[in-house]
Amino acid sequence: MTGELNEMGPIDYVVIEFPGSRMTGEGLPLLVDLVDRGIIRIIDLTFLKKELDGSVVALEIADMTGDGELDLAVFEGAASGLLGADDLDEASAALQPGNSAGVIVYENLWAAPFAAALRRGGAQLVASGRIPLQDLAAALDTLESDAG
Repeated sequence: MTGELNEMGPIDYVVIEFPGSRMTGEGLPLLVDLVDRGIIRIIDLTFLKKELDGSVVALEIADMTGDGELDLAVFEGAASGLLGADDLDEASAALQPGNSAGVIVYENLWAAPFAAALRRGGAQLVASGRIPLQDLAAALDTLESDAG
């Protein structure tokens, strides 16, 4: 298993909140495309709903758009066991009552050869992070106003 791990790309997760639990399915074909093109591999996919009273329930992979078709069947069984109860509790803490979320753990397949080469050379990842789009926009606005 260690050999397989050495060849893997970076693993990321996202928690995507759907206000009012309204899931249009618009992003689903794009997610499927990323998988089909070998850019990412879905390791875990879970859906949660935070009820108005603050309780949290797991949602089954189902017809999210209400069109009678099982939209997420392609991801059925995407459950490695990496997401534990503590992870789901933490994800649900970020949700507003009445909203749902998709929790996705995925491997960045596009980066696997690069990451494996670095590991073979003795390098190791010591920090990682993301800059939220809102923070980037605010920083750019600040730069513009300072320059003007």
